[in-house]
Amino acid sequence: MPYNGIGATNEHARLIMESYQRLTGQSLLGEPASDSHPFEQLFSAPCVVLSHGTETDPVLNFGNRAALELWAMDWDKFTSTPSRLTAEPMEREARSVFLRTVGEQGYIDNYTGIRISSTGRRFHILEATVWNLTDETGKLHGQAAAFREYRYV
Repeated sequence: MPYNGIGATNEHARLIMESYQRLTGQSLLGEPASDSHPFEQLFSAPCVVLSHGTETDPVLNFGNRAALELWAMDWDKFTSTPSRLTAEPMEREARSVFLRTVGEQGYIDNYTGIRISSTGRRFHILEATVWNLTDETGKLHGQAAAFREYRYV
């Protein structure tokens, strides 16, 4: 598997799943996080899951297999990409405003938006949940998104 960079840890996968659970009251994958292999569990999930850090220009630090396929990138390229580049230039301001709202509210579900793969293929994300990645003390570690449905446009 081509994933051994930043974010490729059981701790990060657990953070993604537990943050989602704390904010929404639901399990991200419909089952509890694996005690021994949460990274593999999240990486293999059928839904698209991705996250970015807290840098000034946040960089993606996790994408599961479905996300890597959708954005047409390998692990190394994905986890070195500023997350703003997942949207087309004309969509970036709306994305930025949306992420500020998520930051203030904790999470938003039913998000829809246009994104673009590394090959230039555009797709419409449907009913995504975007949430803050916070640990049990409330410290912010970034934001994550998950969705099951998308359409190429």
